[in-house]
Amino acid sequence: MSAPASARPAAPSYSAVLCVPHARRTFTTALVGRLSYGTVPLSLLLATQRATGSYAASGTVLSLYGAAVVFLTPLRASLVDRHGARRTLLPMAAAHGGLLCGLAALTWWPGTPVPLIGGAAVLAGACVPPLGPTMRAVWSELLADRDLLRRAYSLDGVAEELLFVSGPALVGALVAWTVPASGMLLGALLMVAGTAAFVTSPAMTGPRPRPEGGGRRGGVRGLAAPVAVAAGTGLALSGVELLVLAHVGGDSGDTALVPWVLGALSVGSALGGLANGAIDWRGPARPRLAGFAAALGLTIAVAGLAPSVLTLTVAMTCAGGFIAPALTTAYLLADESAPASDRTRAGAWVNMAVNAGSSAGGLTTGALLGHLPLPLCFALTGATALASAGVALAGRGRVEPAGR
Repeated sequence: MSAPASARPAAPSYSAVLCVPHARRTFTTALVGRLSYGTVPLSLLLATQRATGSYAASGTVLSLYGAAVVFLTPLRASLVDRHGARRTLLPMAAAHGGLLCGLAALTWWPGTPVPLIGGAAVLAGACVPPLGPTMRAVWSELLADRDLLRRAYSLDGVAEELLFVSGPALVGALVAWTVPASGMLLGALLMVAGTAAFVTSPAMTGPRPRPEGGGRRGGVRGLAAPVAVAAGTGLALSGVELLVLAHVGGDSGDTALVPWVLGALSVGSALGGLANGAIDWRGPARPRLAGFAAALGLTIAVAGLAPSVLTLTVAMTCAGGFIAPALTTAYLLADESAPASDRTRAGAWVNMAVNAGSSAGGLTTGALLGHLPLPLCFALTGATALASAGVALAGRGRVEPAGR
């Protein structure tokens, strides 16, 4: 997968990013496929619960699906790096779409054994195409200028944030007039159609060449900082969701306010991501990455002292302002650390760290809530992001862009 690097426009901006040849088509089709990421999990959860009548079974199936998606992401990304997007993404999408259709059939009516649904969910999760890491690798190929690339990554991150908000809303509208399993059919359609259009973009012409000497397949150097911050951010975010529920429930007793508070977190993240891309940062990315992670951790810790739901909402908006910048900078640093032949896999490690942290954060925070005061739980959750900032600062020396 390679495309000619664009010349630097006179004034780097978001519009300049989208004016690069093939950028709009490639980005739009990738977003169509990635919308499936926001529709399938909720559909699978609702459909399994309806088919089995068990919340425990539906949670287990969703966890199995999520684990297969998360922990096999670097492996799937390495296949893209080695063989090219056109040869790997479409077969993955076809297999994933077919298995989603099978899951929809298994959960359309009650009575299907839970192990059968769980096995199909694992297989479906194992085949999910890594469209996010691949799109970020495409941005890196299209944009030789680092300022433009930072804007592209910020735009990509904000768009992905919106997909994970709009996907569940789309499922909610769909299940209002049909069974939840239909959401998986929609996810299959989005994934296959989006991926098919994505891989036919002129921006992707084949696998990236390996560097002279063969390079290393075992791993990509320089990923400790971005992976640590991504994991710390994921841990903090999933913990915050549970902490907000506990805070709002204890303050007003009206848990209907929780979506609004968490919505403020998403709004803050989107605004922070756009601002991060618009600012003309100077200096290396590593200290900036540590700064964003530290600011996120401190804001979450202070949020535990909020005296009311309104104050908590303001604090969550402020905390959200550091989420997208932290993740965007983590992806950029991973891209700088990797040769061209391993960029998809490098981004996939960061992606896996975010999702793995998100999966573990709710579990650990739930255990803390049963034994510690709420403000202390907020402080400990913020400490995970602070600790990741320490890891980012601990790396000595600057990582120079590789494979440029």
